[in-house]
Amino acid sequence: MQTEPITYIVDLVEAGWLSLLDYLAAHVILCLVPAFFIAGALSALIPKETVTRYLGPKASKWVSYPAASLGGFVLAVCSCTILPLFAGIWKRGAGLGPAITFLFVGPAINILAVAYTGAAIGMDIALARILLSILFGIVIGLIMSAIFKSDEVNVENDLFGQRTRVRPVIWVFFALMIATLIAGTLQIELLKQSYFTLSIPLDFAPGAISALSALHLSLQGAIIIILLVLIALAAFWGFERVLEGINTWTVVTLGLVIITLLVAAPLINESASLEISVTGRAITVTAMLIALIITAQRGLTQDEIGRWLWETWKFVKQIFPLLIVGVFAAGIVKVLIPGTWVRSLTGSNTLLANFVGVVFGVFMYFPTLVEVPIARMFLDLGMHRGPLLAYLIADPELSIQSILVTGKILGKSKTALYVVLVSIFSTLAGYLFGLVLAAF
Repeated sequence: MQTEPITYIVDLVEAGWLSLLDYLAAHVILCLVPAFFIAGALSALIPKETVTRYLGPKASKWVSYPAASLGGFVLAVCSCTILPLFAGIWKRGAGLGPAITFLFVGPAINILAVAYTGAAIGMDIALARILLSILFGIVIGLIMSAIFKSDEVNVENDLFGQRTRVRPVIWVFFALMIATLIAGTLQIELLKQSYFTLSIPLDFAPGAISALSALHLSLQGAIIIILLVLIALAAFWGFERVLEGINTWTVVTLGLVIITLLVAAPLINESASLEISVTGRAITVTAMLIALIITAQRGLTQDEIGRWLWETWKFVKQIFPLLIVGVFAAGIVKVLIPGTWVRSLTGSNTLLANFVGVVFGVFMYFPTLVEVPIARMFLDLGMHRGPLLAYLIADPELSIQSILVTGKILGKSKTALYVVLVSIFSTLAGYLFGLVLAAF
């Protein structure tokens, strides 16, 4: 009897560990690593004035609302940073409608969230999250603007009049990073197909193979985990002070990142010898990385590269530790929560089930990206994809923390209406998505 609690704890830890291994699978690495670098580049290389100058009260609705809806992507904002940005543009004179649209849509179309949602749950959910968030975000903004038109701030500020230009090479740099992300995650036969195999004669010690099996690890998975640990150590010296200049550790860190992507891209099978199946994904990712290195060396200044790497490192420090903890916790919670309970509440595409998904978003708030493994857990336990989408849209918008902060910025009446509208449209988004799935 004394060993039962210990066995139960071991089972929970094993569930968390297996969840973490699934998260660190090659397709997720090929998704998240490029996504972090894209987010860093968006933050460092695209001036905020590129977006905010279109949000002023004098801007046409045909300009301000699309700009607000796409601002989260360009500025790479997450649920923790959207609120101060929203407060800034609202208090400096942005129209209430565009500001609300920016607040609602921003976290949903964050490049990190979109990429990880597509890789972990499916591109159908990722695309629906983008399209329905933009559509309903604009509608919510228009409704808020119409109801509180007399309260609009009508102050023009330099923030909305500044103009800046983004060099063409930066857009090329972005295109190559996005192409790397797509090449690493797109599930098509051209990329998945193996074109040739490299056999490396290696004699694996039986003890090493047994140890990996006991940890539920493949050789490829073990190498990736070791590389991620090395990246973290090297980045502490290479990225932490990169604004002061690029040093040897910076180059080592980038080298380790490239090696990690190259290890994750092919298929590795260990038997009597080490067999590396070079897939179309591996070839394409390699070509994209070479093009990125050449473009960065020839087209970006040392200052631009430094700011890019620093913003990337900042995102990693803020998000990745929480992500590891969240994924591990999701694996444990999956064992603790009865699947029948989830299926009974959200297993079908009804308005009530979708509203329950929204309520989950209020009381089960997680930082950006952490909501994705939680959503994956709900899906595995039997949640319908409609309520799942409702949860993903509502999670960054309707957490208790977000509601309290928004209340201080907008006041009680505007915040109350905003919460009601977000609840209604998040529920509607999930329900409509469920109906579309049923139709096909």
